[in-house]
Amino acid sequence: MLFNSLAVISLIGGAQAVGRAIVTNQCDGPLYLWSVGSSIGPERTILKDTSYSEVFHRDPVSGGISLKITAVENGLFQPNVSQTNFAYNLDGNTIWYDMSDIFGDGFAGRTMTVKPTDSSCQSIAWPFGTPPAGSQVKNCQANTDLELTFCTNHCLPSWSPCGNAAPNDPRICCTHCIGSHHCVAPPNT
Repeated sequence: MLFNSLAVISLIGGAQAVGRAIVTNQCDGPLYLWSVGSSIGPERTILKDTSYSEVFHRDPVSGGISLKITAVENGLFQPNVSQTNFAYNLDGNTIWYDMSDIFGDGFAGRTMTVKPTDSSCQSIAWPFGTPPAGSQVKNCQANTDLELTFCTNHCLPSWSPCGNAAPNDPRICCTHCIGSHHCVAPPNT
């Protein structure tokens, strides 16, 4: 009996803590999310100022997990609906992560950022809501949380400062200004 107790204590002491994948919606409209590995999880609705999270895990068949996000209810099952994929792969003590779009850029014009809780790890930023050129694959230790935020700081559209349009407003929210505060279309990227 003592041996079994020591074995359990040893397993608990050797267990590695893992972080979470978090998706936060600061946009005015809802987001729809599915956690997908070798099977598709249920649709999750993320309303304004709410989040979805799951503990990093490995799929026994596919290995990696993709959080598929659309702006359309039931969008994963409709033809050609744009989706953003926030993917992660738990590999021992390392979490690999990236973002990509398929079927277009359904969140164009909305700032999207993946920010690790460990400041020594790299963030992913899509300031125009579209993937920048080059690889976005990053990695960090598995115990960090990774938070993907849509419409960072409640700013939509969210491109760059609008001069002195709102001097006490720290948000980054316009590319082009009309008058003192109005935003117009994002630049062609």
